Amino acid sequence: MDPSSSSSTEGTAAELAPKKPFLRRIFPFLLVVNFAVGAYVLLRTTEKKSAEKEEEDPVKKGVSSNQAETSKPEAPQQLPLPRPEAPKVALPPVPESRQRELFKWILEEKRKVKPGSPAEKKKLNEEKALLKKYIRAESIPNL
Repeated sequence: MDPSSSSSTEGTAAELAPKKPFLRRIFPFLLVVNFAVGAYVLLRTTEKKSAEKEEEDPVKKGVSSNQAETSKPEAPQQLPLPRPEAPKVALPPVPESRQRELFKWILEEKRKVKPGSPAEKKKLNEEKALLKKYIRAESIPNL
């Protein structure tokens, strides 16, 4: 037999060998990722807790912080600047025809709702009755 022919059969036999199952190959990776995420979450929560404790400590040590404040020269505290409020825009009133369309749409949506309990059903019926009253009325209250 030819040595080259025997090596070619060995090469194909290695290629035909069954691969490891998918979970066997991916399990170590998932373990490492899980550990990394757990460590990240743990570190983030401990940092937040330590920051909260640092903020609470001066409050708990009220007497010692007061003594420290009296021994230090006081620096003028900066007051937070008030935020300028956006001017309120007065919208034009909604016409009655548009309000009626809106009430009709709300009524249609209320009809689609499936109540879970008798109390919900009663509340839903009351709301629908009120909407029907507004739709049938000659004048509609302003929104």
